[in-house]
Amino acid sequence: MREVLAGRRRGLAALLPFAGPAIVVSVAYMDPGNFAINIQAGARYGYGLLWVVVVANVIAALFQALSAKLGIVTGKNLAELCREHFPAPLVWLMWGISEVAAMATDLAEFLGGAIALSLIFHLPLWIGMVVTAIATYALLLIERHGFRKLELMIGALVGVVGVCYLLELFIAPVNWGSAAHQLLIPRLQDSQACVLAAGIIGATVMPHALFLHSGLTQHRFPPANEWERKHVLRFSHIEVTVALGIAGLINLAMVLMAAGAFHANHQNLAHIETAYRTLTPLLGSAAAIIFLVSLIASGVSSSTVGTMAGQLVMQGFIKATIPLWLRRLVTMLPSFVVVWLGFNVTDALVMSQVVLSITLPFPMIALIRLLADEKVMGAYRTGRWMMLATVASAVFVLALNTFLLLQFFGAFRLH
Repeated sequence: MREVLAGRRRGLAALLPFAGPAIVVSVAYMDPGNFAINIQAGARYGYGLLWVVVVANVIAALFQALSAKLGIVTGKNLAELCREHFPAPLVWLMWGISEVAAMATDLAEFLGGAIALSLIFHLPLWIGMVVTAIATYALLLIERHGFRKLELMIGALVGVVGVCYLLELFIAPVNWGSAAHQLLIPRLQDSQACVLAAGIIGATVMPHALFLHSGLTQHRFPPANEWERKHVLRFSHIEVTVALGIAGLINLAMVLMAAGAFHANHQNLAHIETAYRTLTPLLGSAAAIIFLVSLIASGVSSSTVGTMAGQLVMQGFIKATIPLWLRRLVTMLPSFVVVWLGFNVTDALVMSQVVLSITLPFPMIALIRLLADEKVMGAYRTGRWMMLATVASAVFVLALNTFLLLQFFGAFRLH
């Protein structure tokens, strides 16, 4: 990084040393929750909800860039700054909500990997869950040998997911003209489309990712002066744009594949297991295996990142940490309960994303508030136009969540 700032490295060689935080965070935007919600969206509405995926990823990139900026400028993460600047009751409330969000996150990530392992190796689901837990913990232990090694491992798993969906697009019969047309037409067809739209937002703009990104950047490269800080921020924005852009394309690919494969004759397809079994006769065994491989890579990597975020949030809000194995155990318990009680796991995945969408405004509003505070950000406080964009994004999420809750409790229903 010093060589880059000194002008001795240029081009791609200048970007690579700063790459890492946004790549790690991008895992949250292509986790098994995204698989579940995007399969349902594509199967039921074809290309009709592609616009929601685009909006969600634009909001995600905006807020992740701001989270990274917070860590770089202040040297502290979002949870720490909330503890310092907000009243104690609000801090405890936010910590509690963040822990609920962490459990909802892990439910999707942990179950997704377990489902894929159980299907591809014909194992009972609980064995797939145990194997996923072991693989996640093993990946977390890599951090002891240097965080850069963990970044590279997670980046490799992200690459696996991306390559798998690129291959799926070559196999699935996608109507590119119809997809491009509906991408530009924002509408929600009925009440179920509203639920899925909220789920897409919850699966894409992840609460724990907003906390984690500020933590990954706060100590990565402490700038020695303002000139260095400005250049580090510039490289951070580039990385966020590239990493989240790729994550957005993968999400679009998920919906496109589901629409092309299932919408014509399997609109009520709602489960990952059914999607796998339906893919084999429709597109061949290769497409089904590729789908499961991408799901395993997604589940293991995103569960690892979720555990890291949980540790950071707890430490930031209440100055306490617990052993990684205990954090791993606590956050995966709801997954075992869901399976033990006999709930449909894919339905649980989708509802976990709706829970995330409802908890999302808390870190979003906290981030907006801190970035606008001159005492916190100094000369780097959010400008007028950026503030308008962030507030508009938060209002959009809040409106969608309110709409979802009203229709959920029967206040009204779309037809």
